Amino acid sequence: MNAAVEAPTTTITINGARTELIDRGLGQPILFLHPHIGLDPSAPALMMLAEGGRLIAPSHPGFGHSERPAGITTVDDLAYFYLDFMDALDLRDCLVIGVSLGAWIAVAIAVKSTVRMARLVLGNPVGIKVGDRETRDILDIFAMLEGEFLEQTFADPAVGKRDYRAMTDDEVMVAARNREAAALYAWSPYMHDPRLKGRLHRIRIPTLILWGAADRLVGEAYGRAFTAAVPGATFETIAGAGHFPHLEQPKAFVARALAFSKVG
Repeated sequence: MNAAVEAPTTTITINGARTELIDRGLGQPILFLHPHIGLDPSAPALMMLAEGGRLIAPSHPGFGHSERPAGITTVDDLAYFYLDFMDALDLRDCLVIGVSLGAWIAVAIAVKSTVRMARLVLGNPVGIKVGDRETRDILDIFAMLEGEFLEQTFADPAVGKRDYRAMTDDEVMVAARNREAAALYAWSPYMHDPRLKGRLHRIRIPTLILWGAADRLVGEAYGRAFTAAVPGATFETIAGAGHFPHLEQPKAFVARALAFSKVG
């Protein structure tokens, strides 16, 4: 699939930082916040979302080709960045969809302000601590070789496999930037903000959590605990998907997200 043809990227400057994004489709704005593996412009889920509204899918600061200002070093910083981002694009009644790290960013935004947000869809979210201090909620992705990572995160590891030898220099550079940025935002404390769980009660918009049932990186009990911490949130599983349900089951993921955006 030719990403340049299927989903061309553009740029916008937010507070002096050039940000890469996909902006395509018409109708209700849909802000898609990608996971820590980065944004794949050719992902079928993105094309399907663009058929259901105006898709805005940025690369987070430090990911892809997006610049990262020196002052952005935490997910909390990213949340404020995206509040400015939504203001700059004048997004209104926005459906915000986040997966994994992107879901963490989405809730970090929502506990601050939902004035531009209508509904929230979270795919296999991370970002809170649900177990005690001696219990690891999420396996350590930074201690894994790629093969183990794929086994833990995908129902079918072949879906996530990449041949680095066949990639262009730019694609390899982007993969390296994505991993570096993921470590910056999610390494310490690992994959959570200690203050976030106690703030989730501030989310006052309808929220759907879609959980890839084959996720071995983060257990389903974590997802259900996350759901219980968000007032009125709904939890649904997606069969045949792991930690990135938008990649393994794009039709099911997008269909449920768009249907949820139209409820009521």
